[in-house]
Amino acid sequence: MTPRPGLIALPPEPHQAIVDEFGLEGGFVGPGEQDSPWVPFGDSAAIRHLSFDVRSGAVANILWVKGGGRIGTHRHRGAVSAITLEGSWGYYEYDWVATPGSFVYETPGTAHTLYSDDPKGMKAMFWINGAIEFFDDAGQLTDTFDVFWFINHYVSHCRANGLPINQSLFV
Repeated sequence: MTPRPGLIALPPEPHQAIVDEFGLEGGFVGPGEQDSPWVPFGDSAAIRHLSFDVRSGAVANILWVKGGGRIGTHRHRGAVSAITLEGSWGYYEYDWVATPGSFVYETPGTAHTLYSDDPKGMKAMFWINGAIEFFDDAGQLTDTFDVFWFINHYVSHCRANGLPINQSLFV
C-alpha cells in the first residue's frame, strides 16, 4: 500500500500473515441514522447503538436523554466510560455535572441514577463493559442489560420498522 502524501510509512508487521488470517478489521459507523437509528429507550430517552462485542460483553452507544428525563437507578458489573457530546447530565448520587467534553469513568459495583435537567437534554457516548442491573424505586432488581439485551434492543427495532440490520456494528 502506498501511503497518502503527508503520512509516514507504517513499520512492517512481523506477524502480518497471522494478522491477515485471524485478525478482525476495524469498523466505521457514519453519523447518519442510515448506519444506526435512534431506538427509543423509555419515555424520555433513545439509544444509538455503535458496537456490539459478544466476545468481551462490551457495547458502545450514544445515549440521548431529553430535558427533564432520567434513566432508572442502575449498578454496573463492569467498567463504563463516557464522554459528553451535548447538553449536561449527572447522577443524583454525585455532586458533579457533565458538560460537553467531560469524561466520566464508572467502576464495577457502583450504583447511581442518571438525570438531565438541561432543557436541551444530553447526549453522551458510552463504552459499557459487562452487565448493568436496573432497580425500581424500592431498590428491587427489575432487569439486567448485557450485550445481548442491547443487540435485541437494536435488532427488534430494526425488524419492527423495516430497517436494515447493520452488520458492521457486530465485532
